[in-house]
Amino acid sequence: MSFFKEIYGVGILFFYYMKYIILIGWPLLLYGLEYKPNIIMDLLWVYCLALMTKDLIHKFIFKKRYCDIDSGCNTTNKQK
Repeated sequence: MSFFKEIYGVGILFFYYMKYIILIGWPLLLYGLEYKPNIIMDLLWVYCLALMTKDLIHKFIFKKRYCDIDSGCNTTNKQK
């Protein structure tokens, strides 16, 4: 069971740091340096695109929704 936890942790760290490099680098390698298409890298690129989209949605859409509820992110004091 600890083997799967280690693999899961390595996967999280790998994609946390490598998603930007894969997202930008793979198209550059394909079209700029004329690498041969690789189905595994294509799937990794799509997965990194999904992770990036999820990050953008959480950063911009959900943050605004939480602040609209007045859950403490508005720090102005209205009692003055």
